[in-house]
Amino acid sequence: MIKTDIICVGRLKEKYWSDAVSEYEKRLKAYCKLNIIELKDEKTPEGISVADEEEILQTEAGRIKQYLNDKALRLVLAIEGRQYSSEEFAALLSDKMNSGVSEIQFVIGGSLGLHKSIKEGAMLLSFSKMTLPHQLMRVVLLEQYYRAHKIMRGEPYHK
Repeated sequence: MIKTDIICVGRLKEKYWSDAVSEYEKRLKAYCKLNIIELKDEKTPEGISVADEEEILQTEAGRIKQYLNDKALRLVLAIEGRQYSSEEFAALLSDKMNSGVSEIQFVIGGSLGLHKSIKEGAMLLSFSKMTLPHQLMRVVLLEQYYRAHKIMRGEPYHK
């Protein structure tokens, strides 16, 4: 069973996000050993300078790096990443698992995104060209990861 970490900057505050995440955590237990790591996000006041944004991104990156495993396949959610269909995403994961990958780490940034040091050396994955809230992205990622497992096993769900 593949070990999967979802490293997230920021916590889920609303119950409806937590409920959706819990549902997919329950569903994914049959396919992977899932670990969701929530990291503190920095307060981002309106109108901050570019230098202050960089400092916030570096601080959050420092927290993320504590959990990164160089041996894991790192998929970083970034708007500039590659977009896949559900079938292509499943095929990508299947190819990686068949080639010996035993651990996957997904990384979701906070409101400012992710520092470039987190993106370096990672596969960049995008679900849309639109900017979406990180809470919603966690739910979308879990749903697509579950869907990919169903596709890989040829199980019904994915229509």
